[in-house]
Amino acid sequence: MSENNDLCTKRGKNMNNNGFMGGVYFMTIVGAAIYFIQHSTSFWGGVLGLLKALIWPLLVIYKALELLKM
Repeated sequence: MSENNDLCTKRGKNMNNNGFMGGVYFMTIVGAAIYFIQHSTSFWGGVLGLLKALIWPLLVIYKALELLKM
């Protein structure tokens, strides 16, 4: 019985430590979506803005690695 309680405590602790960065990532995507949608001039521009909001972190990492020549 004690073994199960220790396992649950460890799992709960690991999940709680990773939640903050997931929240930060989510907020950056929401902020980017709002930015891109506000600057769109048509419906399809807004759809494209949502897609850009989802992939912009990938582009930032790519450019950073490109500048660092990695």
